[in-house]
Amino acid sequence: MDNAQFAPRVPERRQPTHPATDTMAPLMMEALQYDRKALALKHTKVEVPTGAGRDEVILKIAYAGVCGTDVHIIEGRVPCKATPFVMGHEMSAVVAEVGSNVFHLSVGDHVAVDPNRTCHTCHVCTSGMYNACQISPTVNTIGIMRDGAMAQFCRVPADQVYKLPKDISLRQGVLCEPMSCVAHCWDRLGPIPMGSTILVTGAGIIGNLCVASAYYMGFRDIILSEPSEGRRAISNKLCLGDSVKVVSPDELKAMKARDPNFGVDVAIDCSGAVPALEAGFELLNPGGKLVVFGIAAPNVKMSISPYEVYKKELTVLGNTMNPYTFNKSIGFVSGMKDMLAYEKLGVGTFKLSQYQEAVDQLKKGTISKAVFEIGV
Repeated sequence: MDNAQFAPRVPERRQPTHPATDTMAPLMMEALQYDRKALALKHTKVEVPTGAGRDEVILKIAYAGVCGTDVHIIEGRVPCKATPFVMGHEMSAVVAEVGSNVFHLSVGDHVAVDPNRTCHTCHVCTSGMYNACQISPTVNTIGIMRDGAMAQFCRVPADQVYKLPKDISLRQGVLCEPMSCVAHCWDRLGPIPMGSTILVTGAGIIGNLCVASAYYMGFRDIILSEPSEGRRAISNKLCLGDSVKVVSPDELKAMKARDPNFGVDVAIDCSGAVPALEAGFELLNPGGKLVVFGIAAPNVKMSISPYEVYKKELTVLGNTMNPYTFNKSIGFVSGMKDMLAYEKLGVGTFKLSQYQEAVDQLKKGTISKAVFEIGV
């Protein structure tokens, strides 16, 4: 038997595609750098990362997404690196340089990146729940605890980099990270019987992705509740027909008032707002499940009835980050390409220099998501 056919494929080693570094002065690149002490995000120049370590890659960033977490960081509400750092944990990119011990990637590959890393040692991580690790998020997260993607180049550990199939463009590849969190939500919920009624509260990008992926999986009784008229208008652009009802919280209450038997089998809160969480819980049918997906402030409390949990055998689930779901996310994005057009999802694109406009539009709700076009 010829064992050569079973030998691992070694990717072609091509020369790095980022600028050469044989000059005396350091090469500089455009970036968005955040200073936690000053609570200030600024458009500036920082040094280009060069010389990939043996287990690292250097990426030429194509697109970088702005997450709600990024907005909270800018406002000083989420812990982050103490010294100034480049923000951005959602990205699609082209491989510019690979380390000597990296064999699953080649220079020129189109990729997306999982920004989260396991510590590999604590009980939570070794039990398969690295998304709940208390150690890694404080030291390792790309774009929060180390330099990230809101720049022309980024250095990342190679084992966090996923090659994109040819049918996913770099423009849509930046959605793989938020979609990986949505994929974890479906893992937490599953199995869900076909024909179930699904309520999603909060029409930001995560809410829209939850609705679109539910439709993609075959569900045809979906309700999206959102208080902002502008965001409801964006969600209506998903164009999913009568299968999706986009309503205000008051309209949701009216649906219950008109029909006392009205209820939902699954409620996914993507807002973090206590009224939305409580409304979803109150509408659950027997055997129903509530997913707490949106991030609420640490000090707020919600009120639910233990008797209702007992009587209806209800389930309340938390959903944080994306443990082992990045490959599933790539599968979702590949299959849902036509549904993930930026104009349907309400994604606005900006240059790095337009960062203030991007943040302002997110806060106003005139877009569901901001994406920086960097290397395109």
